[in-house]
Amino acid sequence: MKKEKKMTLTLPVEELVGSGNLACQGCGANLALRYVLKALGQRTVLCIPACCWAVIDGAFPHSCMSVPIYHCAFETAASTATGVKAGLEMVGDRETTVVAWAGDGGTFDIGLQALSGAAERNDDILYVCYDNEAYMNTGIQRSSATPTGAWTTTTPVKFPKDRPKKDIDAIMAAHRIPYLATASTSYPEDVVKKTKKAKGIKGTRFLHIFAPCPTGWKSRPEDAVKLGRMVVQNCVFPLYEVEHGEKYTLTMKIKDKKPIDDYLKLQGRFRHLKPEQIKLMQEEVDHNWARLLKKCEAT
Repeated sequence: MKKEKKMTLTLPVEELVGSGNLACQGCGANLALRYVLKALGQRTVLCIPACCWAVIDGAFPHSCMSVPIYHCAFETAASTATGVKAGLEMVGDRETTVVAWAGDGGTFDIGLQALSGAAERNDDILYVCYDNEAYMNTGIQRSSATPTGAWTTTTPVKFPKDRPKKDIDAIMAAHRIPYLATASTSYPEDVVKKTKKAKGIKGTRFLHIFAPCPTGWKSRPEDAVKLGRMVVQNCVFPLYEVEHGEKYTLTMKIKDKKPIDDYLKLQGRFRHLKPEQIKLMQEEVDHNWARLLKKCEAT
């Protein structure tokens, strides 16, 4: 008889995000917070502005999470987290990790001023952006994280987004913060590893987590994990770390770089694209990948 293989658990067992919450099927944002809290543990406070997670958490006084949450205005995730951290230190608590947890709209756009201020001061907070590439909670509107060519309700098929995705990681690296890293929900061990590393560093830390959104991307919920892997393998969203704005380290090397075609085909938001448009998008990805490799080689 063949012996059954025993499953090896590579993630912390503790679950701080409860099941039965209000996330859509296949929600990458749900996975992102689940993995981050596994790494951070119980001594964590979340500051959440308007975003999908302001709804997923549940209606007051109920919550699907086992850690304290402070809901704040759309533009104030970083400044609220800074204030919460200062308050905890005033009462002698220097152990609790304070997390600003925001989507790409509240990070790339509306909350950028508060985030930049916190980073310039090097406030001791962990800022996590779960990136689903649009304002999903308020109706799938374009954000500056929306990729070139994508459909949203404010960039309809006849007028898709014609500008590249904002390089938020380069912006944060320019602040010379102690640590920033990119991650994808389809590589949970990598998410947990980088979160634990960030937890052990003092100052402003920034995690940029790619989080597929079946609802906003017009994709199948069962393809969410596949999309989160494909986006790394085709180098649309590379995984790397930056320390003090200077030391770039590629944390997942890609030996066989995939084209973006199959990734785009799984999402209805790109269904209108013509071959020549896809070709231009591929050239943009190739350029960004080559530029990142040069930064990694230089350090």
